Amino acid sequence: MMTRNIDIGLLRSFIAVYEAGSVTAAANQLHLTQGAVSQQIKRLEELFGCAVFERNRHGARLTNEGERLLGHARRMLRGNDELWADMSTPSFSGEVRLGVPHDLIGTHLAKILKAFAQSCPNVEISLVSGSSPELQDMLRNGKVELALVEEVAADSNGAGECLAVEPLVWVGSAGGDAYRKRPLAVAIVTETCVFRPRMFAALDAQGLPWRTVFENSSIDATRATVGLDMAVTAWLASTVPLDLQILGPDSGLPALPDFAIKLHQSPVALSAPAQEMARQIRVGYRERLRLVA
Repeated sequence: MMTRNIDIGLLRSFIAVYEAGSVTAAANQLHLTQGAVSQQIKRLEELFGCAVFERNRHGARLTNEGERLLGHARRMLRGNDELWADMSTPSFSGEVRLGVPHDLIGTHLAKILKAFAQSCPNVEISLVSGSSPELQDMLRNGKVELALVEEVAADSNGAGECLAVEPLVWVGSAGGDAYRKRPLAVAIVTETCVFRPRMFAALDAQGLPWRTVFENSSIDATRATVGLDMAVTAWLASTVPLDLQILGPDSGLPALPDFAIKLHQSPVALSAPAQEMARQIRVGYRERLRLVA
């Protein structure tokens, strides 16, 4: 049987037209002309001897043959992209020390670090947890090479690279009423928590009495305390666990400022593995912002 090859570019255009819904939209995504994309779809249809799209004034819809092709095309495109990524990525080895605030460890960052570990299996990741001020000290002292730092967005200076801006929100037990009690019991992970002064300044400005409970550097203990309806806390909106709830304006608690998540690097030259981790963290956060937009 004669071996025949399929141009991956044809499949990429096919999938783009299907996902975008029209040749025009696909051309914009692929940075090609509409004519070029139409020609690629025509070549694909000539290759298989069948139509893969039905065109009408509303756009393009898959034919039965197009439905058959879609799964194969996606698998081939994914394999192609994975192969290019694997073969074009330099082989790294060594160690990277990354500082992460307590509340960010179990969030979107976990997916990014897992992908890094898979793409760089010979790199040992040392994850250091702490508050943002502690992590900045670790950077200056050379204890970590990279650190994610949270700071008030309005006060943010030029240091570090902003990855995302998120609202700081009050969090309580689902269906609980701890937020109604006075003085308000507030659970804080640590005394050096960067959210702490902003929370208490907001409460003082509104004249709400408060007290702290369980400042013990444990995010799990804080979560348990809030979950038991013994206190409230404040976290970035994307980090709130599903079993807890965000307390909105109707709770009577004051509004809190937005915080920036920033990537900071050691003042000394980064190792090659650390540079690659920084790159993957940037890409990972950009992808997250694209998905939630």
